[in-house]
Amino acid sequence: MLAIIYTGGTTGQPKGVATSHANIVANTLAAIPNMEFGEDMVYLHSTPVFQTAGIARIYGTVTAMGHGIILPRFDAGAVLDAVARHRVTHLLLVPTMINRLLNHPAFQATDFSSVTNIAYGASITPDALLRRALACLPKVRFTQSYGMTELSPSAAYLLPKYHVLEGPNAGRIKSLGQAIHTAEIRIADESDAEVPRGAVGAIQVRGPMVMQGYWKNPELTAHTLRGGWMHTGDAAYMDAEGFIFLVDRLKDRMISGGENVYSGEVENALHEHVGVRECAVIGLPHEDLGEEVHAIVVAHEGVTLRVEELLAHCRGLIAGYKCPRTIELRHAALPLSGTNKMLKRQLRDKALGQR
Repeated sequence: MLAIIYTGGTTGQPKGVATSHANIVANTLAAIPNMEFGEDMVYLHSTPVFQTAGIARIYGTVTAMGHGIILPRFDAGAVLDAVARHRVTHLLLVPTMINRLLNHPAFQATDFSSVTNIAYGASITPDALLRRALACLPKVRFTQSYGMTELSPSAAYLLPKYHVLEGPNAGRIKSLGQAIHTAEIRIADESDAEVPRGAVGAIQVRGPMVMQGYWKNPELTAHTLRGGWMHTGDAAYMDAEGFIFLVDRLKDRMISGGENVYSGEVENALHEHVGVRECAVIGLPHEDLGEEVHAIVVAHEGVTLRVEELLAHCRGLIAGYKCPRTIELRHAALPLSGTNKMLKRQLRDKALGQR
């Protein structure tokens, strides 16, 4: 075993992902061609190295015999300065980082002529943001990486040739890309049977990049790796050519600014308020964060709630990035399914329709 890297996973509880040398070698050998690494590269590492994606790019840079510049933290101004000063050729950014770079006052004056490839991933990338990035950096080749800590971390890439809005490859830009040459990816139903192309199901992966298991958690390991496939918890469909299109996250996980936010944790915090009768937390598209946390709250009869009061309450219980950015107050009970589960899809569709 090479490392134990902790991730929130699908339950929100930290889990140690046991990663082997073989896992890292498999991921690195796939990353080098797909991310266009080479010995003449200058890679700017601005993502945290305690995350799998951050440390994996260091492994790749060293293996490709390239040069690496490590920043202590992400700061848009510092990244722009480093790009020009070190003649950076490669970067890894989450969508929030891309947005903040494009909006920084120094962006237009920054010399990006050395940059050949920008890799992105970790959260949903708004279409408008990606179109803007392509327009502002027309000579840069973009690569999307799909994966997670349990996949060391990548299992699919959307290559630069598919980052186009016209021509025969148009439309692929909305996908996660295709499986890497060492990975098998299938879309399966609840019984783990593969579904037909075009049908929505759960993304499952197998191959040498799949983790060894969760540290000291054999039950969860067995469940997640059942049948020899890594169950990602992501819902998607696959087209006839193997392009994967993400639909939703099976466990109501949100990714805001590249960070995992779990609706259950936020809902628990809201329920701690004595005036809250019931609530539901969903993720809505946000041009900067990828997704924003949105809460729908119903008060106890006779109680008047204020949005500012609820926000202050949440800030006292959970991290700031997990707190709702918007709160909708309702008087009627929230919709339930026949099995008494909250109909969050219905709530999400209504919230989107009101925008």
